[in-house]
Amino acid sequence: MDESTVASHPAVGQADPENMLPPEVRSAAYRRRPIGVFDSGLGGLTVVKELVDRLPHESILYFGDTARVPYGTKSPETICRFSREAGRFLLGRGVKMIVVACNTASAYALNDLESKVAVPVLGVVAAGARAAHRASESGRIGVIGTTGTIASGAYERAVRTLRPVVEVHAQACPLFVPLVEEGLAHHAAARLIAEDYLAPLCALGIDTLVLGCTHYPALRQLIGDVMGPGVRLIDSAEETATDVAEVLREHDLLAPCSQRPVRVFSVSDLPLRFRHVGRLLIGDMIDAVERVEVEGNLSATV
Repeated sequence: MDESTVASHPAVGQADPENMLPPEVRSAAYRRRPIGVFDSGLGGLTVVKELVDRLPHESILYFGDTARVPYGTKSPETICRFSREAGRFLLGRGVKMIVVACNTASAYALNDLESKVAVPVLGVVAAGARAAHRASESGRIGVIGTTGTIASGAYERAVRTLRPVVEVHAQACPLFVPLVEEGLAHHAAARLIAEDYLAPLCALGIDTLVLGCTHYPALRQLIGDVMGPGVRLIDSAEETATDVAEVLREHDLLAPCSQRPVRVFSVSDLPLRFRHVGRLLIGDMIDAVERVEVEGNLSATV
């Protein structure tokens, strides 16, 4: 079967005008709408898993931009454009909230998206920083992420907002994303690469390490082995799911407990590979995967 034939979907729809209404005048049916989640590829599935555990009645629409992964090597302008296109796709499908399950997009595009959409928008950087602040006893915190996320300084700023007197040591690990996307998280090459990337952080005596990319939890065991038992690993996905629940409750957007949730997975390329590797990450939650076109479907605004 050709990759493009797996539940292919046509062009992006138009944004729903009900998104423009304040929560108190939205219909009860609006609460049944899905939460939109997007990432550059597979990594955001770690956030989906936590959302399903925390909010089992919520429907979810996931978009992985597999045609353009990774975002971490792109310019800030390109990351913002890709994120707006993803936002436009999700709004066209009638989501009630958008979760930017990509650290790079959260670092560069979150404010841009928030200014352009009429639904709540949450990223993962603030959640990860908050969890690291709580976990670290020594105040020596490490952050690993894509080249783009590390260059942005987003985690350092977020952690220091919570804890002004702190050491934050950042390390780019650009090959981790391709390893996960290719299903090579357990390959011998992954260990050699991890040992090389993490050696400087091992020497600094950190007690907490933020996995500053949603792909990285797929390498959690390997990273933990390299860093040793004295370093606590922080995955922002769990904290993000808690934030999502709080925002939905504040806006009276929680789905009814009677709802039978629907989870839809969309990608911009290679749906069969996404389904195969995605099932290795989160199990048989992934059934059909649809291929969608998002590039060029957005003008100046979402």
